[in-house]
Amino acid sequence: MKDHSKKFLAIVNDAKRRIKETNVEEVNNRRDRGDNFYLVDIREESEWDKGHITNAIYIGEGVIERDIEKKIDNTEAEIILYCGGGFRSALAADNLQKMGYSNVSSMDGGYSGWAKAGYSTET
Repeated sequence: MKDHSKKFLAIVNDAKRRIKETNVEEVNNRRDRGDNFYLVDIREESEWDKGHITNAIYIGEGVIERDIEKKIDNTEAEIILYCGGGFRSALAADNLQKMGYSNVSSMDGGYSGWAKAGYSTET
């Protein structure tokens, strides 16, 4: 676990009170079942380039609010966001909900948890 600042953790915990969370095992199981949802990697582009979840789409955290409608215009579509560990994705999920996206969740554990579990990744 990275050593995050208290103020950062405070806003993450505030966001987590308003959003839905899932976890790497549940997302992997749902993918295996063929459930239909968008899996969106919001990490930095350099992180994405080193490896990402197979078939995920990339919309960086710095631009997701600006660009989400270009990639996913259906505000009722299920969207699962992930970052490195589940903190940045919680903040982004909170913001997308404020924008009217009604079926957004954050994947707790993020890419690090996914890779540690040995689930499918690509570069």
